[in-house]
Amino acid sequence: MSELTYSGNDIQLVVFKLGREEYGVSILQVQEIKRITEITRVPHSPDYIKGVMNLRGSILPVIDLKKRLNLPPEEYTEDTRIIIIKVEDIVVGMIVDAVSEVTTIDQSNIEPPQAVVGGIAGDYLSGVGKLDNRLLILLNTDAIIGVGQEVKAS
Repeated sequence: MSELTYSGNDIQLVVFKLGREEYGVSILQVQEIKRITEITRVPHSPDYIKGVMNLRGSILPVIDLKKRLNLPPEEYTEDTRIIIIKVEDIVVGMIVDAVSEVTTIDQSNIEPPQAVVGGIAGDYLSGVGKLDNRLLILLNTDAIIGVGQEVKAS
């Protein structure tokens, strides 16, 4: 399970939107944020994998984060972005509706995830952060990407 990385008691997060909700991932996992670009569909891949993209000569898988989290789809807009993240040695793009900010949150303002938040399975969450009058859903990128889940006992 991916743990958020702390400097003192503060965690820096990249905050983005999916629908009307705000989500966050550790800035230490984010390599860059790109505008939506050409994505090549890969046959026989799971439906949440949008395809692959070319990033300066490297081919990266691109995940439709809404589909992965079972959220209703929306059309891409001018604000749609691909967040390039690195988890362990895996680099993946995640399509999000918009990136809003980079912020810092105190560790004491993060609650452990409940079983289901907004219809998202608890496995995909690392916590819920309280920031001013907002709630940020903190994602467990390891689970979303599938790191360590290749061999699951049935």
